Amino acid sequence: MTEHTRLSERVARACRVLGRLELTHASLGHVSARIPGRNSMLIRARGPGELGVRYTSAEQVIEVDFDGNLARPNSEGLAVPKEVFIHSEIYRARPEIHSVIHIHPPTAMLFTICCKPLLPLYGAYDPPSAKLALDGIPTFERSILIDTPERGVELARTMKNKKVCLMRGHGVTTAAPSVEQAALYLIQLNQLADINYRASLLGGGEPISLEDQAEIAATRGLECLPVDGAPPTGAEAANWRFYCELTGS
Repeated sequence: MTEHTRLSERVARACRVLGRLELTHASLGHVSARIPGRNSMLIRARGPGELGVRYTSAEQVIEVDFDGNLARPNSEGLAVPKEVFIHSEIYRARPEIHSVIHIHPPTAMLFTICCKPLLPLYGAYDPPSAKLALDGIPTFERSILIDTPERGVELARTMKNKKVCLMRGHGVTTAAPSVEQAALYLIQLNQLADINYRASLLGGGEPISLEDQAEIAATRGLECLPVDGAPPTGAEAANWRFYCELTGS
């Protein structure tokens, strides 16, 4: 199996995991991975030949350059996503990033349309997702398709160096050193949004104390820094295996 094929398989698996966890609306959304050493990416295709996020196979992952051009034509009805510029402009702005994911998780989207922040309501219950809240989660305020390079630049500037970015009335974008990490960020963000939502049904929730916030923020992360987008190791690898098994992906 070539490196290109392995990377396509990883992109497809991330799509299936997120789809089977019901973290996106219908067939909408796309996972991508930077191709090391080239100004191009592998990305889930759209068009009449695709089966939706939940059922993505490696054959539905296409190569696209950072200008949004398909690397090679196909007869399978696979097309470049309209919002490919979410991916390309983040890759241009952040060379350390090797994967970008954009999907539409309903609970997180609700917080954007209600203009409510995702609060650090817990700590040791799930430190990785708590740290997302503590790190600050930017919101792209326009509820539009990111279908031009200019809009992609605008989103990348809003996101800055953060792991996740909410998009008002739209969805979520994550950026990470590997495909698996980008998917885990989305799972963690959804956990944060879910607990915030449930707390709101009970009348709201109070953030944990500033002392505990500082302690959680200072805890050593379990993230690895893979080379050229390689899969994670250690605890992150175990977490990813769990979600792959859970979803049969």
